[in-house]
Amino acid sequence: MKHGFVFPGQGSQFPGMGKQHYENSAFLKKLFEQANEILGFRISYIMFHGTEEDLKQTRVTQPAVFLHSIIAYKSIDLSENSGSKPDMVAGHSLGEFSALVINGTLSFEDGLRLVSIRAQAMQKACEVKPSTMAAVLALADERVEQICDEVQKETGEIVVPANYNCPGQLVISGTVKGVEIACERMKAAGAKRAMILPVGGAFHSPLMEPAKKELRTAIEATGFHTPLCPVYQNVVARAVMDKDEIKQNLIDQLTGAVRWTQSVQAMIADGATQFTEVGPGKVLQGLIGKIDRTVQTNGVN
Repeated sequence: MKHGFVFPGQGSQFPGMGKQHYENSAFLKKLFEQANEILGFRISYIMFHGTEEDLKQTRVTQPAVFLHSIIAYKSIDLSENSGSKPDMVAGHSLGEFSALVINGTLSFEDGLRLVSIRAQAMQKACEVKPSTMAAVLALADERVEQICDEVQKETGEIVVPANYNCPGQLVISGTVKGVEIACERMKAAGAKRAMILPVGGAFHSPLMEPAKKELRTAIEATGFHTPLCPVYQNVVARAVMDKDEIKQNLIDQLTGAVRWTQSVQAMIADGATQFTEVGPGKVLQGLIGKIDRTVQTNGVN
């Protein structure tokens, strides 16, 4: 019986996030202030008092979700009944950085700096070419992959599977035209829904290549440590302990797919019977429940 800790990504943010931790703990307040100093702006103020629109800015969203996740984990350490430590960790997209801080691969400071660089690089990449993402529901993964491949070959537009969230829910990513054509074909193929998402660009697609180059430079200049427990990384969906491999997988994640379904299945195959989602929201608990109903899930936010 093993305990997996999982960390959410972009989209889980909400106004007021983290305020209670700031007000209730001098130690956690110091972490917020440290983050403000590292980032060069008061992200804590935006988290506590900003609107949904303020929090949707990628340069704000990613560090805010990362910071909230780390703070929430530290709050477990501060509580009297802190519970068990993770036997394994994973994060959904951005959440992989939170996971790598918790398992000791990255320091909090380096994790936050990398997340900030990643967010700004992704924002710039989004502005290069109009792009988007869409959620496809109730269509087999293999069929979604096939349609994406056909659209790319026939039109020259980019459209790829981006997030394997759970069985029956796969997000695709690419140029606006490519995603629109693919959505129509997926509806015709029997998808329950194929809906364009309100996002600023094509995350986890080849259109993130400029951001990948920028992130690679930052990651290669950052000290990574041997992890305390395995991380199940998005692009390979299996346990990784080698710090150099972790680095490469983290770089590849920007243009590669988030294989969340496969990652959770691998964690369960390796003995996970309980999952704790640490950070804002309950999205991952819902996805894990759809991947395997037999495991226990809970959350700390």
